[in-house]
Amino acid sequence: MTRGAGVSFGISSFSIVVPAFNEAGRIPQSLRAIGEYAARIPSTEFELIVVDDGSTDETASVAERHLPNTRNVRSRVLRYPANRGKGYAVRYGLLAAGAPFALFTDADLSTPIDEIPRILDALVSGVADVTFGSRALDRRLIGVHQPRRREWAGRAFNVVLRLATGLPFLDTQCGFKAFRMSVCRPLLEAGTIDGFGFDIELLYEAHRAGLRMREIPVRWNHHDGSKVRCLRDGVRMLRDIATVRRRGAAGVYDAGIHLAEAAAHRDRAHGTASVARTVTA
Repeated sequence: MTRGAGVSFGISSFSIVVPAFNEAGRIPQSLRAIGEYAARIPSTEFELIVVDDGSTDETASVAERHLPNTRNVRSRVLRYPANRGKGYAVRYGLLAAGAPFALFTDADLSTPIDEIPRILDALVSGVADVTFGSRALDRRLIGVHQPRRREWAGRAFNVVLRLATGLPFLDTQCGFKAFRMSVCRPLLEAGTIDGFGFDIELLYEAHRAGLRMREIPVRWNHHDGSKVRCLRDGVRMLRDIATVRRRGAAGVYDAGIHLAEAAAHRDRAHGTASVARTVTA
């Protein structure tokens, strides 16, 4: 895989979802970076979806004014009046996406957009159904660290998460995840958690469905202005772990899991998982 001046993803279309809550100050720069990146891959048509999660500032109108004016990018802003939470915004955007592969990324691009090839390659080559960026696998890739207290809190949370859910991953909360939509759409439709704990629920469903999942080290930088509050949201996410366990045991996710399993078997049997072999960008 090459980076720099590559020209091909090996796929005809790709969706990028950007959930945004009160991001009027940062969204122009992020949309410009996405447009510039997409212009380097003219053989792929990009669908860019910004989801305004009930912002109280001018996020939606600012985003509309700064949508990329790039030939191979189709852009739109989706909005709803009330703030529902990041999980709801991500599901809303991904379920509206039309490409066979879709990524969601944080509005501040903490993971630079040109890290896409790192996580897209395993999807396109047919060896994974879900791929997601990780800060924990190679901490040398972290440019600007979070405050030390938040880093240690994140590590402690991950230990609790792995013990409680059986998920084997070191970082479930990095906001840079990609999906084979034919397989993952039923899991998104079955999702119930609207806050920051939605990642846990989605990965838990995928794990239960036996999907092929890859945690991949990516570059990452802390930016001031994060919407995550360590104590408040940490408590909520611990509650979310308990909620996922309870709903999993009650069979709440079973229908979505069975549909995802069937879709995965169908894709593999028909060979549709192997769309291409390399991603270069």
